Amino acid sequence: MKGRTAHPTPPCHPCGLDPQPDPVALVHLDGAAKQSLETGRTRLLVTGLVFALAFFVIGLRLVEVSLLYDGRDARQAAGGEAASAPSHRADIVDRNGFVLATSLPSASLYANPQQVRNPARAAANLSRALPDQSVAELTRKLSGDHAFVYLKRNVTPREQDAVNRLGIPGLYFEAGNIRVYPHGPLVAHAVGLTDIDGRGLAGIEQSFDSLLSDSSQPLALSLDLRLQHIMTEELAAAMTEFQAIGAAGVVLDVETGEVLAMVSLPSFDSNEPGAASEDARFNRASLGLYEMGSVFKIFTTAMALDSGAVTLQDGYDVSKPIRVARFTINDYKPKEGWLSVPEIFMYSSNIGTVQMAMAAGTPLQQQFLASLGLTRPASIELPETGRPIAPSPWREINTMTISYGHGLAVSPLQLANAVAAIVNGGELLPATLLRRESGEQAVGERVISENTSRAMRWLMRLVVQHGTGRKADVPGLLVGGKTGTSDKVAGGHYVRNARIASFVGAFPIEQPRYVIFAMVDEPKGTKSTFGYATGGWVAAPVIRRVVERMAPMYAIQPHSLQEVADIDSILAPTAVKGLALAAD
Repeated sequence: MKGRTAHPTPPCHPCGLDPQPDPVALVHLDGAAKQSLETGRTRLLVTGLVFALAFFVIGLRLVEVSLLYDGRDARQAAGGEAASAPSHRADIVDRNGFVLATSLPSASLYANPQQVRNPARAAANLSRALPDQSVAELTRKLSGDHAFVYLKRNVTPREQDAVNRLGIPGLYFEAGNIRVYPHGPLVAHAVGLTDIDGRGLAGIEQSFDSLLSDSSQPLALSLDLRLQHIMTEELAAAMTEFQAIGAAGVVLDVETGEVLAMVSLPSFDSNEPGAASEDARFNRASLGLYEMGSVFKIFTTAMALDSGAVTLQDGYDVSKPIRVARFTINDYKPKEGWLSVPEIFMYSSNIGTVQMAMAAGTPLQQQFLASLGLTRPASIELPETGRPIAPSPWREINTMTISYGHGLAVSPLQLANAVAAIVNGGELLPATLLRRESGEQAVGERVISENTSRAMRWLMRLVVQHGTGRKADVPGLLVGGKTGTSDKVAGGHYVRNARIASFVGAFPIEQPRYVIFAMVDEPKGTKSTFGYATGGWVAAPVIRRVVERMAPMYAIQPHSLQEVADIDSILAPTAVKGLALAAD
C-alpha cells in the first residue's frame, strides 16, 4: 500500500498457531470469580439487612412519637419538668368479683408554647380536633412563655388521632391511666373517686389510696352489686312516690358485720364528679346524722329487759301524757289504760317506753348506747363518717326523749349495726365494707344476753304481725322489725311536716341473717296513704319489696303457713305464753 509500510502481525505461538486455553488456569479463574460473586452477594445482603433494620427502628420510633409518646421524654424535650407516668391502680370489685372501679390506658395532651410557631392558628386547628376546648383558652395556653402546659387531660383515642393528623410542632402526648367506674352512680358513695392524677379523694378510693396504688391485686368489697341495685331501685321508687328529697338504705350480714348494700340518694356519677351537686355527693348512709324516732325503742326495750329493770310480764299505764317542765310527751295513737311491755313495743307507745327507760336509769342508758357504738363515729372503712350528736349534759329529760329516738342523732349505718347486735344473739360486730374470707371469724363484743336477743326477735316479729310494721310482712319469710318517724331539726327547733320515715327489719327472724334499714327523707303523704308519711306507710313497704327480691337471690325458701305458725309459737318466750296481747 502506497505511503504505508505493512507489518505483519507476529503469531502468538511459535508455531504460528492460535493459542489454546490452559485447563488449569481456567479452573483457577472460575474459582476466583465465584468467590468474588459470593463475597459481593453477602455484603449486599448484610447491607440490606442493616438498612431494613434501621428503617424498622425509625418506623417504630415514629409510631411511638405519634401515638404512644412517653410524657417524661416529651416534657424533657419541651424543656419542662420530667415526670413519670402514673402506675396502674388496682381494681375495686364487689364480693362476687364484679368490677366497681378500674384503670384504663389514656393519654394527656400538652404543649411547649416556645415551640409553637403560630399560637392563634394552632389553637383554631386544635379546637376542631378538641370540640370541648375553646379557641380563646387554647390560644391563651399556647401563647405563654413557659415550656410546659396541659391542653387536655385524658383525651380519647379519636381525639388523639385527630391531633396527630394536624402535625402541629410543639404538641406532645403523655401516657397515663384514667380511673373508670363502670356502674356510675350505683356505688359512688361507697367506692368514692380519685382526682385526675389518680389520688383517692373519697370513699374506699381515699381510705385505701396507698394500697390501691401499690398493689396489683383487686380490692374485694363486701358489697353485693345485685343487692345494691335492688335497694337503690326501691328507695328511688319511694322517693318518687312520696316526693322526698332523699333516702338511705343499708343491708348488713349480722353474722359477719359485712355491709352488703349501702345506698344514699340522690347519688352522683363518679366518672363526672364535677357535675354533681353538694347534696348528691353527701353520703346520707354513713355521714348523715338523724334522730331516728321509734326505731330507738329497740334499744330501750333491750336495755330494760337485759338489766332486769322490767320483764316481759310487766306493764305501765299509758293513758296520761308525761309532763316534765315545759315538755309534754304524748303517743301518736294513744291507748287507754295499762299496756304490757310487748304491747308497748308493738304499738310503739312513747309513754310506756319512757317509763321503761326511767326504770333503767340515765347512767345505764348512756353506758348501753355507748356499748352499741351509738355515741361515737361508726367503725367503717370510710372517711365520710358522722360523729353522733348527743346531749351534754345528759339530763333526765334527755333520757326520756332518747328512749323513743329524739335527742340523739346517729347515722343509718350505726343504727343498722346496733340492731344487728340486738338480733344476732347479742354481739356487736364491727361493720366492714371489706369482704371477709370464707371461714374468717368476726370477733365481737357481747352487749346483751342470748335470752334478751331471743325476746327482742319475738317482739320485732309482733310489730310486723300485729303492730305498726305490718306493711313490711312477707308471707312465709318471717320478717321482724320496727318503724320510726321523727321530725327533723333545723336551727335548734323541730320542723313541722319535715320528717324522717324509717324502718329497720331483720330476717329470717327465727334465726336472723340480714338486717335491712330504709330511711326516706321528708316524704309527703299521698292519697293512697290517707295523707300519712310515717315509717309504717313509707319505709316498711320498701323493706317488704327488698326482702321479696333478695330472698330468691340468696336461696331463702319461704315457709308454709303451718311452718310459720309453728315458728311463731316457738319464738314466743315461755314467760309470756299465757299473756294476752290485744292485736288490732
